[in-house]
Amino acid sequence: MRMPRIYLGDIPLHWCDSCHVPVLSGVCNCGDPTRPVAVTPPGDARPAFPDDIDRINRIFIDHFGARLIPEGHIALLNKVPADDRMDEIVLGGAVVGAIRYLPGERHWEPLPRRAAAAYMRPSRRYVIVDDGAVPSIRDEGASVLAPGLISIDPAVATGDEVFILTASGECVGVGRAKVDATTADAMERGVVVRTRRNLEATPLPGEATWEEAVRANELVLANYEAASIRFVREVTEEDHRTPTVSYSGGKDSLATLLIVLKAIGAVPILFADTGLEFPETYENVDVVARRYGLEVFSVCDEETFWETFEDNGPPAVDNRWCCRICKLHPVGRLIEENWGECLSFIGQRKYESVRRMRSRRVWRNPHVPQQVSAAPIQQWTAMHVWLYIFREKAPYNRLYERGLDRIGCFMCPSSDLATFAIIGETHPELMEIWHEKLARWQEKQGLDPDWIESGLWRRHGNSDEEEDSYN
Repeated sequence: MRMPRIYLGDIPLHWCDSCHVPVLSGVCNCGDPTRPVAVTPPGDARPAFPDDIDRINRIFIDHFGARLIPEGHIALLNKVPADDRMDEIVLGGAVVGAIRYLPGERHWEPLPRRAAAAYMRPSRRYVIVDDGAVPSIRDEGASVLAPGLISIDPAVATGDEVFILTASGECVGVGRAKVDATTADAMERGVVVRTRRNLEATPLPGEATWEEAVRANELVLANYEAASIRFVREVTEEDHRTPTVSYSGGKDSLATLLIVLKAIGAVPILFADTGLEFPETYENVDVVARRYGLEVFSVCDEETFWETFEDNGPPAVDNRWCCRICKLHPVGRLIEENWGECLSFIGQRKYESVRRMRSRRVWRNPHVPQQVSAAPIQQWTAMHVWLYIFREKAPYNRLYERGLDRIGCFMCPSSDLATFAIIGETHPELMEIWHEKLARWQEKQGLDPDWIESGLWRRHGNSDEEEDSYN
């Protein structure tokens, strides 16, 4: 099923073919013009970390017998709307493919584009077509028909993603096999591969480092930093409440903290400890507080979470009582006890969701009337955030290097099943605790046998989705 495109703002992602790095404007700091990268909206691309690259290469090796991402090349991941999770892969300034998680089969599927052939040569799951069929396949996106088939790799099964090659090895398309290899060999007519039509783009391979990417974006980062610092100073001049930073251990709140420190100096940080955080998050809060000499005001109400769970079952995407009970209300009490009211700078960005795109930049959450919230990085994309963090050499949460793109409670219902699969690999002890709690509720309520594994616990069927304000 085709998912709707979600536009949350302009997509500033460009590529410099001279420096082989992403650039967030039309001109690289080297002076050369850049070209737009045609990613799917909302276009909130991020760096692919080593664990991401290893995962992608394993997926492609398992399926095609060849790795996709070479060593020394910068790769980006762009999450796109999907039934569960799908990440576009950007190399050399072009989308060269994607990986998609299939919850029912509990594995990732590679979805290469023709541009992937600039980086890899498949040794499995490919077909070779007659030269006479090439123009219609390559130029018109025609399917591979039996009369035009020269050979098919024996490993091809019905439904497999395959590369379409010429006898000389040129890739003229990619698609999905409609029949297996044995059937295809015996066919005289009919469709062998349904060619997939993608927006064509030509990557330019070249090695680069993230340090070089930071230098290429020096002017962009300086301008975004200056605008955000100006915003913080203007807000604090108008609002005389005690300034604070709401810190979650995530990248956005880290970038916000860096901006606030430069704008007005050291401020207290508020950490809403739900009791359901990752160990790496607690570690990051401590490291950041020590690095910048900050006082941490923390509050934890884990007991209330489990008491509410016993009465209502698990929180869900459309009923996130967890944020209200474990974050917003406790933080409100914390603020009241220490300052009465405060001004909190929060790492909210419009590229995260429709609701945040529509949000005012300064607001009050009705669940925390003691707090005025302000978003200094509202206009930043994830790439702005990461390049800024790299530039500042700031201590970011190590979870990002382990395949997670969003930091929150380990059992957050807003996570997709792909993320839970990753957490199951990296933190099996946490998922075991959660599954035990879910299993008790499942038995108590007489729910379907696949209620846990299929992720049905994440939705209650309500129409409204609550959203917290801590990033």
